[in-house]
Amino acid sequence: MSFENHFPIWDQLQPHQQRLLPECLTCQTVEKGTILRGGSTDCTGLVLIRTGQLRALVYSEEGREITIYRLFDGDLCLFCAPCIVRSVQFDITIQAEKDTAFWRIPSDVYQQLMDQSTVVANYTNQLMGSRFTEVMGRMEQFMWKPMDKRVAAFLLQEAAIEGTSTLRLTHETIANHLGSHREVITRILRDFQGAGLVKLSRGQVVILDRERLEDLLG
Repeated sequence: MSFENHFPIWDQLQPHQQRLLPECLTCQTVEKGTILRGGSTDCTGLVLIRTGQLRALVYSEEGREITIYRLFDGDLCLFCAPCIVRSVQFDITIQAEKDTAFWRIPSDVYQQLMDQSTVVANYTNQLMGSRFTEVMGRMEQFMWKPMDKRVAAFLLQEAAIEGTSTLRLTHETIANHLGSHREVITRILRDFQGAGLVKLSRGQVVILDRERLEDLLG
């Protein structure tokens, strides 16, 4: 699909703006695991995902990771361009969770569109608000929810994303998403397996009882 089909406010842009964007876009493809932004102040442009999956993460003082939100086909990554979101005062790392193809919009061009167009400015503010709502929701889980509930929620989310109950996940991967230790995740998953909620094998978690996992969330 073309950029026009992915950019949600394309039809609301002025004709000269619609001509400007395609002229300045660059198309890129990165492999799973690639870091698109590593907490630096570089501002090379916003990323609009064509196909693939990205995650935004932060690191604790101890070096543990925690995923604060994820991006999918058609999502725009504002935080790949920190000069656009100057109010963000903490380092965010953007990593490809899958092989990902995307368009990069130069920061100066997008800033120009925001200055010229109320539609673009409002869309950007709404998107920023949505992302911060996700971040705050993750932080609330991190601070207040027991780890077993967070693991259950993560497994159910993964099943919804992948469209299958057979999840190719290591315990280390789950720990990295949730800001925990692998040993803690292993203990919880073994408890889940003992209760008949999941089946574990090397690099794989199979959800056996989705309904009881959902009940665990209350």
